[in-house]
Formats: sequence, structure tokens, C-alpha cells
Amino acid sequence: MAHALRGKSAIVGKGYWGLGKTPNTSPMELIAKATKNALDDAGMDLSEIDGICGGTFYHFFPTLSIAEYLGVKPTWANSDMVGGSSFMSYLVEATMAIQAGLCKNVLICYGSNAKSARDLNGLIETPQWERAYEPMVPVPGYAFTAQRYMHEFNVPKEHFGHVAISARKWAQLNPDATMQADLTMEEYLASPSVADPLTVLDCCLMSDGGAAIIVTSADRAKDYQEKPAYFLGGGNAISHREIAQAATLTTTCAAESSKRAFDMAGITTKDVDVVELYDAFTINTLLFLEDMGFVKKGEAGAFVADGNIAPGGSLPVNTNGGGLSCVHPGMYGLFCLIEAATQIRGDGGKRQIDDVNIAIAHGNGGTFSNEYTAVLGSEAAL
Repeated sequence: MAHALRGKSAIVGKGYWGLGKTPNTSPMELIAKATKNALDDAGMDLSEIDGICGGTFYHFFPTLSIAEYLGVKPTWANSDMVGGSSFMSYLVEATMAIQAGLCKNVLICYGSNAKSARDLNGLIETPQWERAYEPMVPVPGYAFTAQRYMHEFNVPKEHFGHVAISARKWAQLNPDATMQADLTMEEYLASPSVADPLTVLDCCLMSDGGAAIIVTSADRAKDYQEKPAYFLGGGNAISHREIAQAATLTTTCAAESSKRAFDMAGITTKDVDVVELYDAFTINTLLFLEDMGFVKKGEAGAFVADGNIAPGGSLPVNTNGGGLSCVHPGMYGLFCLIEAATQIRGDGGKRQIDDVNIAIAHGNGGTFSNEYTAVLGSEAAL
């Protein structure tokens, strides 16, 4: 039954607003302005939206708040929350809702003024048994995985640095990216420690930002003004809630989510032109490249060090600069989808990859707790 969803929906509008720092702007304002940009991009009127998926770091009933703020009365809505991977889940669920006739056009959106207005550590649920130690959630959990990965595979710290440097090189080709300055290995190695072995430059940005995409049926997609990015496959996997319950620290359930997504899409890693990964930390990129099958376990660091994921490399990864150098307003998943759609449409400017037909957008929730892989394609990939 899952294969019945392949090619049945498409992203026809995309937009973001307020990347970086936008003082005195609420999450709803960020969503509204990103939504306007997505509607303008599609050539669609707000009155055509009859489905909403979305969230913020602040609102307890996000779709109710979004619908009221925008003045929309949707016939279908969903705000299931599994962290930053929720937006890939929304894409699949929107496709199902459209196919079921529950709605026609779904707005998927997110807004957060994390940098300007609040300390995320005060909002994130702290693991029960670790609460007494006042951990700076979620950094320690990712540090555990990084430390174990270095030990298990004899990986030097420099391999993490090449992930950060590659992301920065992509960001320098993206005028909307927050970080534009050169980044050298010497600067990376001198970066202050946050949670050993992770330093400041191993961690994603803390940004403001709003993002939105519009999803419709494949049949209606050509009615709108921009080239559609078709949904080809999606796969979900959940392995734990807290990192203390993870069966292993060096393999994530992206191995399962990507297999399910690739099977639905009918592709292999050899078919993929560009990969957009949820790089909350440098360790994420290494583990996901391995778990999704692009390289063997323990070999991602050397692969990245050889320049393969940087501009001009054999496997373009995080072409907008990623969460490490472009934007990360608490949750980054929707920006992965936007960049994947950008590459499919061919409007990435200086960072555009030639002839992109298959793009991966991979989301991460919790501390490698939930992984969701989405496959987007051009019309040629249908």
C-alpha cells in the first residue's frame, strides 16, 4: 500500500523569512511571512489552502494557532510532534490526506524566534534521570555518540572538522545563509569545547526563522507557476526516546527509515543527486551518510575529508549550508525539504547542482530518536 503514494503529491511552493536574527518578531509572524512567500512562489491564493501541518517551539496547539492567525479554516490538520523530523512526516501525511480527499492543498510550516526571544534549554524536556545534573539538552547526548564513534572507529577530530568546513563552503554560495566567513581547520580545532568532544563549531546555529511549503496532488501540481518537486518516497523509524535507551550509539535508525523511503521510491543510493541532512551536530552527517548506505560504517569521516560532500564533490550534501552554517531555529527539518525542492527545481543560484532528478531530505528528531527520510524527484524521476 505504501508504494501507492509514490509520485502522488508535489511541493509547488516554498518560502522562508527572517533567517538569522529577527528581533521583536513572533513565531506566528515568521510563519505568516514565510507562508506568503510560499504562496507567491506557487502563484496560489491563501483561500486555496485547506490543510495545515505545522509547529513552533512555543504553541501547545500549533495548527489551531496557525489557522487562526492566518485566517484559514482547514478541513484537515495535523501537528504530530517527533522533533525536527516531523516535517518529513507531515509531507507523507499530507500526501495521504490529499489522496484520501480530505483536503486539496496543504500548508506545512514552522516558525521560531529561538535566537531573539528565549532560551531553548528552558523549553526542552529534560530526561528524567539526568535532570539532577542540569544537562544542556540536547548536546550531551550527541557528545556521547561522537565520543563512542571516535573510539570505535579510531576517527580523528579533524574528520568532524571537515563536516563543518564543507557546510561553510556551501553557505558561502548561499546569500541567505547566516555564516559567510571562511572557516579553517585551525579555527575549528581551536573552537571552545561545549561537551567533549563537541565544540562550538560542531554545533548547529541558534537562529530565528520561518519556513513554509505547499503540497498538492501531482495532478494539480502543473496548474501552478513553478516546477513541482514530486514526493517519491518516505520512511520513518523510531528507536528510543532518551539516548540512554539506545541499543547502539554508532548506528541510528536512519538505516531503517532510508531503506523504507528508498524502497517506496524505487531508488538506490546511486540514483541520488543531492542529499540534505539534518546536521544539528557534525556527528549527524557522518552517521547518516553511513546509515543511509552512501559509505560503509566508520568510513564517512575519510569520505568527507576527501572533499566529497563539499562544492565540487561527488555527493553534494547540505547545499544551503545546513544547520551548521545556514539556519537552525530550534528545528531544521523543513529547511531540508525546502533545499531539496530548490535543487529539484534548479533555482539554487551559485550553489545549484546540475541536472538534479533525485534529492534526499532527511530529518532527525530527539537524540537520534526518530529518523524520517523523504525522497523528492523531478518529473523525469516519475
